[in-house]
Order: sequence, then C-alpha cells, then structure tokens
Amino acid sequence: MGYRIAVAGATGNVGREMLNILHERRFPVDEIAALASSRSIGTDVEFGSRTFYTEDLDGFDFDGWDFALFAVGSAATRTHAPRAAEAGCTVIDNSSLFRYEPDVPLIVPEVNPDSIEHFRNRNIIANPNCSTAQMVVALKPLHDRARIKRVVVSTYQSVSGSGKAAMDELFEQTKAIFAQDQTVEPKVYPKLIAFNVIPHIDSFLEDGSTREEWKMAAETKKILDPSIEVSATCVRVPVFFGHSEALNIEFEEPLGAEEARDILREAPGIMVVDERKDGGYVTPRDCVGEYATFISRIRADDTIANGLNLWCVSDNLRKGAALNAVQIAELFGRRILRQG
Repeated sequence: MGYRIAVAGATGNVGREMLNILHERRFPVDEIAALASSRSIGTDVEFGSRTFYTEDLDGFDFDGWDFALFAVGSAATRTHAPRAAEAGCTVIDNSSLFRYEPDVPLIVPEVNPDSIEHFRNRNIIANPNCSTAQMVVALKPLHDRARIKRVVVSTYQSVSGSGKAAMDELFEQTKAIFAQDQTVEPKVYPKLIAFNVIPHIDSFLEDGSTREEWKMAAETKKILDPSIEVSATCVRVPVFFGHSEALNIEFEEPLGAEEARDILREAPGIMVVDERKDGGYVTPRDCVGEYATFISRIRADDTIANGLNLWCVSDNLRKGAALNAVQIAELFGRRILRQG
C-alpha cells in the first residue's frame, strides 16, 4: 500500500530534490501532487521517468492526502500548512515557521525519532535548519557517550542555501570577474560572493549575532539537549552545493579521538573519511548527491579539558532539507501509520 503525497514548492531547488529522493528511496507512493504558486502553475517537474505539471497550491484540496512536504517559505506555509493539517494531511515543513513552537516536533530521524509522537498536537512536523541538521547528526552519538557541554561551530555554507537566484548570482559574478567587468554589483547578498566569503547569513539580532547563528543554538537545544551551549559563526562561501562545518566540542567526560572515530563509524547517517594525509578528508564537492553526513579531521583539542575537533560536510539540499523531510515521512510511516 502506498501513500498520497503532495510536494508544495515542487519547482524550487528543495522541492525538486524532494521528488528525486522520494523516487530514489522507493518511497511507497500511490499518487503525487506537485504544487506551486500561481506564477509557476503548469511548470513540469520529474518524478523518476514520469513528468508532472504543477498545480495551484492556493486552490489545492488536501483532504484524503497522507503527507504534504512543504518547501515554499514561511509566508505561504503560514497560509496553507494549517489548512492541510486540518484536512488530515500530515505536514512536514522545511521553513522556519514552526520550528520553535513548543507543541511542534522538530525532527532529525537519526537523533530524536521518539519526538515524532508529538505530531498529534497540530499534525505538523518541522524540518530543522540545514546547518543544524548535519551538526546534530554528528553530535548525537558523541553526546550519548560523553555528554556535550559546549560546541563552538564555524560554518561554510553554499549559496544553494539561498535558492536559485543566489546560485545564478555566483555564476554571473564569477564570469564578470574573469571578464574584468568592474560594473558587477551584488543583488542577493550584501557583498560580492564570487571569490569572497560573507560572515553574514539571515538578519542581524541586537546582540550582534545573526538569526542563522541563533537558529543553530536554539534548534540543537530542542532536538538534542537543552543543556548544550552552542556558539556559532555562520559564513556564506562561493560554493554551489554542500555545507561544511568546523566543530570544537567540549565534553563532560574524557573522549579520545580514536574512540570518537570508532563511535562515529558505527553511527547512523554518518560516513567517516579521516586519513591523515593529503586529500584524506571530505570537501563539499565530494558530498554532492550523497545521503550521508561526512566526518573528517577528528582530533583532540588539548587547549581545553575533554575537547575534540572535527570537520563535518553534507549536501545541504539533501540532509539539510529534502532528505531529512523524506526520512521524517519514512519514520512516520513506520512509527505511526503502520502501527495504527
């Protein structure tokens, strides 16, 4: 028996990736609806060898549909996710709208699968921020072993996290710089992104941090453990796909690099590539199209008690968004629907 699944935002980067992953993972689908805003109605999208034409999200009737995977941003989600949930269609939302609501579960299946039971509050499940998702997958098995006190993370986030317009901007700016065109100006970002890095993602808060940095701390507490302190610096880099993170972790108990490496090798969703030689680590190019969160450069930090450093890389459109949403749907099918 398959499910009836609606993908809202099917023409965007994340929506198209959701359709790809549903097909790749052979998710049991009886019927697919590809939904989009009025300006994208009729756009063709692919699901395996089949082509669908997008329908109008505004007028779509969610009654009788099992899942709605939302990748349309907060404004449209605010309007349409509650009506889908009220129609009995379980919403899995990729926006930030519901993540911090206490009665909405925020799920990374490898980390807090039991929290999915709380979907009953509103029939809505939130997908975490892309940078948080890969980090908590890496932290969970280590936290279970030695209890994490504090994490200092610096992110190196690709432009695909900002959507197609940002990817186009990086491409056009790169061409212009090679052509020695001095008139090129930024549009999506506040400064040129080509051959540059920008220590600014999302809006600034009163304390000088950005909302992206706040998200990483707040979401880690909700997903993994409210006692963990997180200090984040989030940076946009001129990479099309793949987010990277440098993590400095302080534990309550001793945990050596070799033991940490062994723990991570056995952990779900993780691939360890950690050879102490040239090229013996994973870069964003290596992770594109992959499901795993990759861990490299595992080593002790001798400047603090019980400290560890590691490098964490993942495809942000996959584990950071579309893959995690599909994994939530898979978890929901196993835990909720099949058990009645």
